[in-house]
Amino acid sequence: MKTGTLLKSAALAITVCTLAACTEKKPRTELFNGKDLTGWKVVLREDETVKEPTFVADNGVLHISGQPFGYIRTEQAFSNYTLHLEWRWAGEKGVDSGIFHFLQGEDKVWPMGVQLQMTPQDMGVLMGGIPMEGIEGPFYRKARIVESSPEKPVGEWNCMDFVCREGKIKAFLNGVLVNEANCDAKEGFIGIQSEGGAMDFRNIWVK
Repeated sequence: MKTGTLLKSAALAITVCTLAACTEKKPRTELFNGKDLTGWKVVLREDETVKEPTFVADNGVLHISGQPFGYIRTEQAFSNYTLHLEWRWAGEKGVDSGIFHFLQGEDKVWPMGVQLQMTPQDMGVLMGGIPMEGIEGPFYRKARIVESSPEKPVGEWNCMDFVCREGKIKAFLNGVLVNEANCDAKEGFIGIQSEGGAMDFRNIWVK
């Protein structure tokens, strides 16, 4: 084989390998194994009147009673990630809950981070103690960017996706961009809130 042909073949092989590397999908990391709370830390407000566990893993679903108030967070901190999860209101009506990003500092109720609000009237609102560009503090609150929220009725499963890159959060609910914000924080724990009512979550992963 001539030298020129060899060089062309080598160049082609390098190009193919480079393209394969660029297009290779990053594997996702399952945050919830569906069986127990491995990889998560529970933080709850003290309430001796509550006897049942607040967070229960059963058959692939994370059940949250809503009492006492608090949250469950990942033991690992994340930056530049995409988070996917599915959720539903598990009681007779829509209730308060939230999904936290960039949690940091002391584990307490309530923590420092950016929360996506999940009440029926405020679904898609971003709020918290971490500064957001263009929003006045010290408690930062950014209204959703769509007129009406696309969540499904009580008891039906919804898909939630977040794209977090260099401090910018984009929140998608059932495929619709409901809010976005530039935040001062770029890294932290991911959390799910318990605040008064029954919620279910499943298929929780990042990549």
